Amino acid sequence: MDIKVGQRMSHTRVFTMEDVRLFGELSGDKGIHHVQPDSLGRIMVQGLLTATIPTKMGGDMNFIARDGCFHFLRPVYVGDTVSCDAEITSAQKDERYVRLSIQTRCVNQSKEEVMTGEISGVIRIEKDR
Repeated sequence: MDIKVGQRMSHTRVFTMEDVRLFGELSGDKGIHHVQPDSLGRIMVQGLLTATIPTKMGGDMNFIARDGCFHFLRPVYVGDTVSCDAEITSAQKDERYVRLSIQTRCVNQSKEEVMTGEISGVIRIEKDR
């Protein structure tokens, strides 16, 4: 696996009411702002549901997260399109793992930052059998 500092990846997702409902069932996060519209008719997406965008990119790499910190800067609402960019900021290889640090930045359809984060973890090195 060829992993390099500076390597980038991205993913975009539109959040639906069904996403919010299912995540609420799974997580138990059914705060009023996730089930009833605000005065503008909007339903807020759970913050950790927003954080599934970088999680999806990690899954694509077989990345095992060990530590993470997300900064929720503004709300995401049902129907918003959120694009997340991630960049590998450090990579160290040993016999068993590639240890990575990744910076993330997510923006909505208006290009407003909605979430940033730092994640560290490993990718297992598969040995020939």
